[in-house]
Amino acid sequence: MLITISTESLKGYGLNRIFGFAKQAGFDGIDLAMETSDYDTLNADYIKELIEESGIPVTSIQTPKATSKTKIEAAVRMAKKLDTKIIVIQPPKLLNVKLVTWLKKEIPKIRQKENISIALENAPSKTMLGFIPEYSMNNIGELKKFKHACLDTSRSAEKKEDLIRVYKSLSKFLVQIHLSNVYRGKSYAPPETGILPIESFLSKLKQDKFKGVISLRIKPSNLKAGNDDKLLENITSSLKFCRKFLD
Repeated sequence: MLITISTESLKGYGLNRIFGFAKQAGFDGIDLAMETSDYDTLNADYIKELIEESGIPVTSIQTPKATSKTKIEAAVRMAKKLDTKIIVIQPPKLLNVKLVTWLKKEIPKIRQKENISIALENAPSKTMLGFIPEYSMNNIGELKKFKHACLDTSRSAEKKEDLIRVYKSLSKFLVQIHLSNVYRGKSYAPPETGILPIESFLSKLKQDKFKGVISLRIKPSNLKAGNDDKLLENITSSLKFCRKFLD
């Protein structure tokens, strides 16, 4: 079972430093978050150099937050160049009916043609006017219909969903998990600290022989980013915690 770290967890550092931290801590790979304002994350040739220098593969790619056909197609091109087999996309905004139609019709074709898993992530809990969901395709039923899914544990908690129940419902479709905890009401805490039943969740993944990728997506401030020694200590600790239940 691969345990990786999302570049979002180390935001503020350059990609070369992020690859270095991942190697020092002992992660199996990098979960690359493409960001339109961070040009290094869009440069496949540069990222390929980092992979070759570090020996750390990019196991998955997250498209930029604002989903679009163009961004997904760019991620597919990058995945082919980097030999990455998982792309995680965000649900489109509620009123973007054209994109929803394209996703449902074209993504299965792209998966088959390119042999790449394109997974839909569970939506954030944001609403408009306090009660209208901001995103379409934002429930478990829609994730199942999409066939390939990514589960963000903090987002699930924000919606007050039962983590183990959600996992059981989605288990046949999950290709990646974005793992974090909720501590003192704040999402994206390290997995070993907080109120979510992460130990039971990881034990269940091991019992089920989960074949997907587990990526740590933690808020950089919760890892003491900026203090290199403390950051390395914290990501190493989180990795060891996960391996204790998965190995």
